[in-house]
Amino acid sequence: MMFFTGLNLSGPVEGWMPNPKGKDEKNFGGVAVEKPSAPIVEPPKKTEKSGLLSSLRAKLSGSFKEGEALGPVPRRRRVVAACILGFLGTNFLMFLRFFFPRALYEPKTIFRIGYPSDFGFGVDTKFQKDYRIWVVRNAEGLFVIYARCTHLGCTPDWKAGENKFKCPCHGSGYDSEGINFEGPAPRPMDRAKVELDAEGQIVVDTSVLYEWPKGGQSHFKDPGAFLPL
Repeated sequence: MMFFTGLNLSGPVEGWMPNPKGKDEKNFGGVAVEKPSAPIVEPPKKTEKSGLLSSLRAKLSGSFKEGEALGPVPRRRRVVAACILGFLGTNFLMFLRFFFPRALYEPKTIFRIGYPSDFGFGVDTKFQKDYRIWVVRNAEGLFVIYARCTHLGCTPDWKAGENKFKCPCHGSGYDSEGINFEGPAPRPMDRAKVELDAEGQIVVDTSVLYEWPKGGQSHFKDPGAFLPL
């Protein structure tokens, strides 16, 4: 290896030759000295704000196709969310219905129907719709028939011209006192509890029913099943 001492680099140097490779270098006796390059200027650092904006632009440009409007997307989401909430709400209400079955629609079981003088002889049907009963008065007194066929539970109709109750479901027939005589009904219709209150009005309680079981003993003469007048 050769060493050069006392070399003056401040002025022209003898032995300099152009670099055949096109680089900006000086050749001193076979030793290439590269010319210092220009200072490197670093690009300005991205601030946090500019980075967020760039990220947002990239996401927006990749999420929507060209010409696609931005408005309908959140609107569709709101519609879908409303449909889902409506569906869940409906099913929740139907679920609650099993815990409160028809409690708001059933009539009261204890109620007043008026004074004995308000009822003439025969069958009175004015309370059939509201309380599902018929009030019957005869020479012995007054009783209340619960309007339910003993076959499958349908509500019979009173046929005044034929003087009988007729079930529209399977044709069971009952006389004016609710005693079955035709059709598949196995026994007479039940009678509801009836009594007078302190004011002399008739109070009916349909939660207490008196039966005449098929082949069994009648309870139609039990206290509460009949109101003697």
